[in-house]
Amino acid sequence: MGVIKRKNIVKGNEGGLKYICDVCSADITSTVRIRCAHPGCSDYDLCVPCFSKGDSSRDHDPKTHSFSVIEQHSIPIYTRDWGADEELLLLEGLEVYGLGSWSDVADHVGGFRTKEEVREHYIQTYIESPKFPLPENADPKDLSLVEEIPREEFQARKKRRIEERKEAAKAAPPATPKQKPTASVPSCHEVGGYMPGRLEFESEHENDAEEAVQSMQFEPGDGVNPRTGELEPEMELKLLVMNIYNSRLTSRADRKKIIFEHELLEYRRNTNRDKKRTKEERDLHNKAKPFARMMNRQDFESFTVNLEYEHNLRQAIAQLQDWRQMRIGDLKTGEKYEQEKQIRAQRPAPTGAFDRFAGARVPKPTPPVEIPSATTALTAPELPERFKPNRAHTSSPLHQPPASVPLSPPNATSMTTKGPLTNGNTNITATPSSQVKSKYSVPPLNGTTPLRLANENTTDLHLLTKEEVDLCSALRIMPKPYLVIKEGLIKEAMKSGGGLKRKSAKEVCKIDPSKSTRIFDFFVHSGWIQKV
Repeated sequence: MGVIKRKNIVKGNEGGLKYICDVCSADITSTVRIRCAHPGCSDYDLCVPCFSKGDSSRDHDPKTHSFSVIEQHSIPIYTRDWGADEELLLLEGLEVYGLGSWSDVADHVGGFRTKEEVREHYIQTYIESPKFPLPENADPKDLSLVEEIPREEFQARKKRRIEERKEAAKAAPPATPKQKPTASVPSCHEVGGYMPGRLEFESEHENDAEEAVQSMQFEPGDGVNPRTGELEPEMELKLLVMNIYNSRLTSRADRKKIIFEHELLEYRRNTNRDKKRTKEERDLHNKAKPFARMMNRQDFESFTVNLEYEHNLRQAIAQLQDWRQMRIGDLKTGEKYEQEKQIRAQRPAPTGAFDRFAGARVPKPTPPVEIPSATTALTAPELPERFKPNRAHTSSPLHQPPASVPLSPPNATSMTTKGPLTNGNTNITATPSSQVKSKYSVPPLNGTTPLRLANENTTDLHLLTKEEVDLCSALRIMPKPYLVIKEGLIKEAMKSGGGLKRKSAKEVCKIDPSKSTRIFDFFVHSGWIQKV
């Protein structure tokens, strides 16, 4: 793009340029004016009366200087709604302000033309013309538009358009003030060295790649032997260096794409997310990061979640196998074993009376408190009732030897499987020795009558068991609020390992204390939560 030169011409109130007589200062924008064509007089305009009198100012000499008569060409030549004077101002504005400065070009054209309108007209008339770079109707002999739309009608349309847009501009709400843009410097982002305005880093990958090509020059016809027509060795070396430089740029762009795709610039959010993971999960996530180059963000997150789940399952299986070797038969005993094992690890080593190194031995540091992870959740004894093995079934796979003894019972027809696998135990119900759990009787409330619940007048009643229906009837609670209370209590209990205090249950329920107490006792009796 060439050097941009601006002309010192006054802008009018209605947009566009306003021409003033350099002698009498009269407005000659909409009339015929005389312009001096001498190189010494730049942008020197005169009105017709001053020119006829021979008046002059500054260095203008009307006797010797040549001149040109400029009149208003307010007639359509290329399109129906653009006059010849506007086409001239459009080309002049593009020459002064440069291609792309549509806002300044629209002000130069005037007539309340918007920058979108000016840009669209230039592209359709000049760029997309079948006779590019000339407009389609550029032939001087083509007078079809002039004959179709007379000068008076075209000027009336132009005047009406200007008046309508002037009234619309007055009635428009005031424009909001522009906000100060973010400076594109490395200190404006939470990641040091990143410039958000340019989407670049202060130190890029292969930062010295440009040094090899900064002094390289290519001239037309260079590098070709005029006798043989083959490339010279120097040109081949230059092309080889350029190929290496392009491969470095491609590598740099690929790394930027990974950074933006996986949102690695969100440093604070990623750090907070890593703090919530355990040490094993962080190590696993860091080892899986190289696979992010061949996945998008959603696939990589799903991949890491599945890896963490597999890791937790492997740890849970190893823990259950360890309990089987220790002849542990249920989950509560296994939890007690793990607690005692941790206490023994924290206990200092015993020192004898004749130990010479007892005073010099450095005590072991206290291990940090272990954060409950997904692995402990898989082996937690306080599971919901539907995930627990049947209490009537006394034979657990944990009692079976790890040798090649079949895990399935010899008589599979006398056993019925109920529910999914839970912590290595199959929910198997033994038909002969099944036990019936005692029914929970709800203590009635003083001064209240039970609520009659039926499918006809109560929605969501089919989601409750018979005992829950009796509980809601005695406490006069509808099924939907009861399900909300149930979900809140079980979630609060799972946060503390399955146990819950009666006082905490009252705070979660937020209803009458007598009702919340009965609901808490019912949940403890059903085995959904454990009383602490």
